[in-house]
Amino acid sequence: MADKQPFVTHLYTADPSAHVFNGKLYVYPSHDRETDIKNNDNGDQYDMNDYHVFSMDEVGGPVTDHGVALKAEDVPWVSRQLWAPDAAVKNGKYYLYFPARDKDDVFRIGVAVGDKPEGPFKAEPEHIKGTFSVDPAVFVDDDGEAYLYFGGLWGGQLQCYANSSFDKSQLGANEPSTGSALHAKVAKLSDDMLSLASPVSDVVILDPSTSEPIRAEDHARRFFEAAWLHKYNGKYYFSYSTGDTHYLAYAIGDTPLGPFTYGGRILEPVIGWTTHHSIAEFKGKWYLFYHDSSLSGGENHLRSAKIREIVYDEQGKIHLAEPQPKIKPPAARLEEEGS
Repeated sequence: MADKQPFVTHLYTADPSAHVFNGKLYVYPSHDRETDIKNNDNGDQYDMNDYHVFSMDEVGGPVTDHGVALKAEDVPWVSRQLWAPDAAVKNGKYYLYFPARDKDDVFRIGVAVGDKPEGPFKAEPEHIKGTFSVDPAVFVDDDGEAYLYFGGLWGGQLQCYANSSFDKSQLGANEPSTGSALHAKVAKLSDDMLSLASPVSDVVILDPSTSEPIRAEDHARRFFEAAWLHKYNGKYYFSYSTGDTHYLAYAIGDTPLGPFTYGGRILEPVIGWTTHHSIAEFKGKWYLFYHDSSLSGGENHLRSAKIREIVYDEQGKIHLAEPQPKIKPPAARLEEEGS
C-alpha cells in the first residue's frame, strides 16, 4: 500500500492538532520554514514563527487555509520558535495554546484567544504562570473541566526540571539513561482557560507487567514528547512520542490525571526524525493526525501533516485501519523537539 499523501502541500506543516468545532474539522499545526541552520539537538533548525489554521468538511476533501492566525512578533514575551500548538473551545471562546522561547531563551507556554476557531487569536501579554517546556495539549472533559498537558525532552528543556525547578546546566543534556523516566506534566486549567488552577503533576505511565512506572532505559515505551489526551468508551487515552525510537505510543487510564497503563504502539517510524500527532473523532470515525518529511525528500525540519483512520478492537486497543508501510528507522540522534 502506498503511503498517505499530505493534506497540505503549499507549505510545510508539522505537529497537527485536530479538533471538531461547529461540525467542521480544524487542524492547528506548526509551520516549518526553510533555513540554513544546521540540524542539532537543541532544535535550532526548527525556524517557526507563525501559525496557520486549516479546516475541512470531509476527510480527503478540499482543505481551506485560513491564513496566519498568530505571529511571534505579536506576542510580547516571545523571542523565537513557535513550536507545536493546540486549541480548545470553552465559554464561547476559542483558545490557542503554544510554546515559545521567552526573552531568556527558556521555553514557556502561552495562550491566545479568538472568537472563531480559525482565529485570528490575540495573545495574552504574559505566558501562563507555572508552565514550562513545550508541546501543550488541552483536553476538555465532559464535565467542563479542562486540563493542560505539556513537556518535551532535549531542546524542549523538560530535563531541566527533573528536580522541580529550572536547572540551566541541563539545557544541553539528554534524558536520564537509567532509573525512572521523566514524565509529561499536567495541570487543571482555570474556568477562563488562561491560568493553571492546580499544581503541576506528573503523567505517570505504568508498565502493565509490573504496575511500576516505565523506566528511562525503556526507550521503546517511555515518554519523550508530544502529549495528547482523548476519551473513548469511558477511558482516557494518553498518547505520546517515544522520541529516539520514533514510535507513537499510548497508555490508558480511568481519569484525566492518570496513572495510565501502557497499551501499545499506534504508529511505527516515519520518514524524517520527529513524530508528533493528535487523535480526533469526526463523523463517526476516528483519525490519527501526524507528520513526516516525505514531501521535502526527508529533510527533518521540513515536515508535512497527514491523516490515517484508526480503529479500536474489543479490548479497546488502537490499530491503524490500513497497514503502515515499513521504513528503516532514522539512525541519527537529531533533536526530537520543534515538534
